[in-house]
Amino acid sequence: MAPRAPWRHRALLRFVLRRLLAGLLLCLGVTLVSFLLTQAVPGDPVTANLGQRASEDPAAVAAFRAANGLDQPLPQQYLTYLGNLLTGDFGDSQQTRNPVASDLGEKVPATMELALAAIVIAVVLGVGFGIVAALYRDRWPDQVLRVLSLTGVSVPTFWLALIAYYWVSFKADLLPAGGRLAPGAQAPEQVTGLYTVDALLAGDWATFGDAAAHLVLPAMVLASFTVGVLLRFTRASVLEVLGDEYVRAARAKGLPEFTVVRRHVLRPALVSVVTVTGVAFAGLLSGTVLVEQIFSWRGLGAYAYTSALALDLPAIMGVSVVVAIIYVLLNLVVDLLYGVIDPRLRQS
Repeated sequence: MAPRAPWRHRALLRFVLRRLLAGLLLCLGVTLVSFLLTQAVPGDPVTANLGQRASEDPAAVAAFRAANGLDQPLPQQYLTYLGNLLTGDFGDSQQTRNPVASDLGEKVPATMELALAAIVIAVVLGVGFGIVAALYRDRWPDQVLRVLSLTGVSVPTFWLALIAYYWVSFKADLLPAGGRLAPGAQAPEQVTGLYTVDALLAGDWATFGDAAAHLVLPAMVLASFTVGVLLRFTRASVLEVLGDEYVRAARAKGLPEFTVVRRHVLRPALVSVVTVTGVAFAGLLSGTVLVEQIFSWRGLGAYAYTSALALDLPAIMGVSVVVAIIYVLLNLVVDLLYGVIDPRLRQS
């Protein structure tokens, strides 16, 4: 039995390397598709950035195209971009005049903080409610929770954000909305870029409370759809496992229901839920555009929105690459979690 452990480690290493290689190829494909799509978008980046009057000046147009490499053939533009990307150079944003890498370093933590809070809320509520719905199948808790799930996946997120902003923040004044901190508040010293984490690290409880209060409402709105999805998937997975023979055998032995669910149901049932959670988290990171706009949360979604309006091609490409990397890394983490959750997968 002893020689099997090194073999398993080598197999795991080969698996990780294969996934990383596939992820690199996927990111390369994303850069190509994003580049072609930005070229196909109707509109002229020269007019969008210089304005109508300046775009009528041939000298100004020529200077702008030369400065941004737009006077080169498309294949050359793409190869130049890839070469710069390998050195960590995403180019300069045409709207902020800053390096895109610097803008992303500022915006990504804001979206990460919002998405992390949303996925924690979604997992706690979605998985918890899904287990309850499965255990009380076809009874009133199941019926109520199924309606809740249907509502979560059906209500448009932007509409729910507007309603929550108006009633919870404006009318009832229960939670602050708009921005990551109160107006005039000093941001904590940046360590991770997540205000709540940085405030905790600095021991600044007042700033932590302010940042957490501003985080609650947009995170709950953003989590609403994922709660409904996870509730439905968890319910279906738990019901499938509850019908297996080894679960019936555990019950026949007289084990308490809590022990049966914890030891024999949750692990195999949560394998598919982990997949959905990973994809949902990546979707939250890359799909926060409307929520960030409504709640004035200056993160990656708001940055992508303003970049698209300004036809800021380097910024759009930078956002696409970051989102692709997020998806690749999360899919890798999800695959590795399979073996942690289900011992049968470790044996294979």
